[in-house]
Amino acid sequence: MNAQTEYGREVQVRRGLPNLQARRQRNEPIIVGFLGGSITEGYGAKDPDTGCYRALTGQYLQNVFGSDNVTCINAGVGGTTSTFGAHRFQEHVMSGISSIDLLFVEFSVNDGADREESIRGVEGIVRQCNRLNPQADICFLYTADDDNLGEGLPFNIAVHEEVAAHYNLPSVNFAAHVRGMIREGETTWEELAPDRTHPNDAGYAVYADRLTTFLGTVLSEEAVTDVHLIQAAATAPLEANNLAYAAMQDIAGLATPDGFSLRDLSQEPIMNWRYDSTHLFTDQPGAELTIGLQVKGIGVLAMWGPKSGIFEYSVNGSAYKQVNMFDEWCLGAYRPIISQLELYEEAQSIRLSIRNTASKDERSIGNELRLLKLLVIEE
Repeated sequence: MNAQTEYGREVQVRRGLPNLQARRQRNEPIIVGFLGGSITEGYGAKDPDTGCYRALTGQYLQNVFGSDNVTCINAGVGGTTSTFGAHRFQEHVMSGISSIDLLFVEFSVNDGADREESIRGVEGIVRQCNRLNPQADICFLYTADDDNLGEGLPFNIAVHEEVAAHYNLPSVNFAAHVRGMIREGETTWEELAPDRTHPNDAGYAVYADRLTTFLGTVLSEEAVTDVHLIQAAATAPLEANNLAYAAMQDIAGLATPDGFSLRDLSQEPIMNWRYDSTHLFTDQPGAELTIGLQVKGIGVLAMWGPKSGIFEYSVNGSAYKQVNMFDEWCLGAYRPIISQLELYEEAQSIRLSIRNTASKDERSIGNELRLLKLLVIEE
């Protein structure tokens, strides 16, 4: 196997990482965000803080830039798509800091078969990051699972590559490298990821080796003196309704309506959430929350679990629509699930009412409603 040819299949350098190169030349500190799902969070590693690809890459950057010059932000949340990633970006990546220098984006496994929705999310992350951090570098990462290990360019990766190519962003295809290793008889997929999705320490080491090889290549090139901005705002979007202005709003800070109370999940089993779990809770049928908003799109982030019921919503007095996101994962623990409710051509004033019902999925043992965040598209 020709190493250079194989590298070209696994890595698209495109514009590279000019901001990171320049900051290294000037011996300046860097802030790196890792935005993704459970693989970015480190699920499957013996110690996610030291053994996953994110941690190993952070260690590499500390060796290159100096341990005191590198800050890494873990914005991985298990089971989340790029749609939720776009809404989470400001709160989970940008909270408490003015800018970042490099953003890794990893959602190729979690994004589904809806091409338009996947582009809305990934492109929204790119345009949002560029709007808030005009000089930041962005790099896409494509992790492996059974669907991403097929020959050619698997669907989810191909969709993300549309966005990467459109904005001239680099990408590193871990799945292509793993496929090559399997083809050459070097390993099996089960040896790297026993559940066929989440790497173990050996699998994460393979991912980190591919990513740090890419970083070493682009950082060893002659450092740039002019950081060319992505200028996403000047580039026509692939999807007009992308999530460049998506965000989360705190719902627990609102005046607590009748029938609701503030709770957290400290006494309940919880998965896929490392952040504050304070939320509005009710188990009373008919308990209702009404909010006035100026938005282009609206949704909710709720904690769904063993006792979750069905809720319904109305916008501007329209007929109520029911929402049931209960699935097999709800049987064992509470976890965050997004519900996208309404999307408009342009921002407008709406009055959103959310009402609990007495109905529930047949597998549920209760009719609780736990509202964690509002999901908004601001313009």
